[in-house]
Amino acid sequence: MGFSCGIVGLPNVGKSTLFNALTRSAVPASNYPFCTIDPNVGVVPVPDPRLKKLTELVPTEKVVPTVTEFVDIAGLVKGASQGEGLGNQFLGHIAEVEAIAHVVRCFEDPQVIHVSGSVDPKRDIEIIETELAIRDLSVVTANLQRLEKLAKSGDKKAVAAVEIFQRVAKPLDGGIPARTVTRTLPPADWEMVKPLNLLTAKPVLYVANIDEKAAAAPDSSPTVQQVREIAAEEGAVVVAICGAIEAQIAALESEEERSEYMEAIGLSEPGLNRLIRAGYEILNLVTFFTVGPKENRAWTVRRGSTAQEAAGKIHTDMARGFIRAEVIGYNDFVAARSVAGASGSATTRLSAEAAAKEQGKLRLEGKEYIVQDGDLMHFRFSV
Repeated sequence: MGFSCGIVGLPNVGKSTLFNALTRSAVPASNYPFCTIDPNVGVVPVPDPRLKKLTELVPTEKVVPTVTEFVDIAGLVKGASQGEGLGNQFLGHIAEVEAIAHVVRCFEDPQVIHVSGSVDPKRDIEIIETELAIRDLSVVTANLQRLEKLAKSGDKKAVAAVEIFQRVAKPLDGGIPARTVTRTLPPADWEMVKPLNLLTAKPVLYVANIDEKAAAAPDSSPTVQQVREIAAEEGAVVVAICGAIEAQIAALESEEERSEYMEAIGLSEPGLNRLIRAGYEILNLVTFFTVGPKENRAWTVRRGSTAQEAAGKIHTDMARGFIRAEVIGYNDFVAARSVAGASGSATTRLSAEAAAKEQGKLRLEGKEYIVQDGDLMHFRFSV
């Protein structure tokens, strides 16, 4: 899987509309707060033109893209952590996700009621951040109380943990995200906090939901600029998307219709593509490929992952019995395939590999090789 992403925001900011467009689902998106009660989960194929190109060059029985999981929960309101609205009971549904997509309303529409009565991105972001911080504080406090009891009994590990948890609790008590502290914690200290799955420690991707008029030039919108300024201070990423347009794109039946519609309104690609790329960016993810007559597949690993770790993504036996990896960069493979001039048979990959080898582009790499984005990899292993 590519990555998992939890979608948060106030009611009526366009969360469910965006979720519907991303996943082409049929989740209610009515004009009233708390329309989304149970969490909605959608799994979306990651759009990658490289996989399509590889399949043109290497005919196969099955094409498997990597995927992204989106989890949409009920809209939060001020005081959710004290039970206002539907409370913060639904935040547990996104505890396991890797990133948070915070949808911020940047459009005016008298037909869609804003829960706070007006459009104000700064205020709205602060409300959500505060509620997430209060939720995290309750988690840290509960664990801190347990550790303090152990520390009093003379448990040295608990004594050290208490100090670390207190460092995390202090900013949370002031409504400040835990990531401001976790960035400065030594790796060993962070490992103690990591199992808590704190929401405010996760990377944030702000989704500025704009209207159709601003879609062509979102940076001209003052409200989008507000979101960008806040994100810049936090080191977060902003993606401006028009939920209404994305919903229209998703409703079209064929790829051809979607392409024609986007061309007509001046968009080069759906917002989904930009959203997923931004997710890969903030999580430091890269993609590698395996190709062959049975299956062409995209795989996702953390940037900096070794060949052995990549092999383990496919099967634990591959990592355990790892011998070597045969590696060709995507661009080198495409160029070698052209030189090979194969006719589209099952030997296409082998022909391209032979051509790449002749050009010195096929490399034999050991278990410590760092996987590069776009690598085509063939693992040799023995168990």
